[in-house]
Parts: sequence; structure tokens; C-alpha cells
Amino acid sequence: MNKKFLKILKWSTRILALAAIIFGLPFYFGYGNPLPFINPDYSVWDNVWLSTFPLMFIGLGVGWKYPKVGGYLIVLPIVIASILGLITDGEAAGPMLIPLAIGVLYLVVGYKS
Repeated sequence: MNKKFLKILKWSTRILALAAIIFGLPFYFGYGNPLPFINPDYSVWDNVWLSTFPLMFIGLGVGWKYPKVGGYLIVLPIVIASILGLITDGEAAGPMLIPLAIGVLYLVVGYKS
């Protein structure tokens, strides 16, 4: 991978991460009470994702400086939450494929740098 392509990939990933943060945070805070396991009306599915989102948002931000750490903070919680979601409710979270792809791109950038 040449340096020019790696630089383009790094900045594309950063811009996508910023867009995901800007687009995702209003949904997270608009959920009402975004703290997991506080509201007894939330299902296991809701609580799992409310636990995943803060790690994902932290990973999107940390990835700017430390792409490997940011990538793992995004990919691992999303994969674990998706597996738990499939086990508990039988649902997959399709929109979470976008931050998952950003996390994978962070990992690629981190390991190729």
C-alpha cells in the first residue's frame, strides 16, 4: 500500500467517523434516558445497544489519534452486541454496519501505518 493511498484512506476514515459522530449522537441522546439498565421498560436489546454506543462513539473519536485502539473500541462492542441481539431478540442492527465498516477501516489504517 503506497503512502498516498494510505493517507487518503486515513483521512476518508476520519471524515466518515466525524460524520458518524455528528449523525449518531443526536439519536443516542434523543433516546430519552441513554443510560443502560436505568429504565425498567427497556428490553435486553435496548440495554445492550445503549451499552455499546458510548464505546463506539469513544472509538470513533480515539481513532483519529490511535487508529488501532479506536478500531477495536468500535468493532468489538458492535460484534458482541450484534451476537447478543441475535441471541436475545433475533434481530440484526443493519445501520450499525456503517460504524462497523469505519472501525474496520481504522484497523486497516492502524496496521498499515
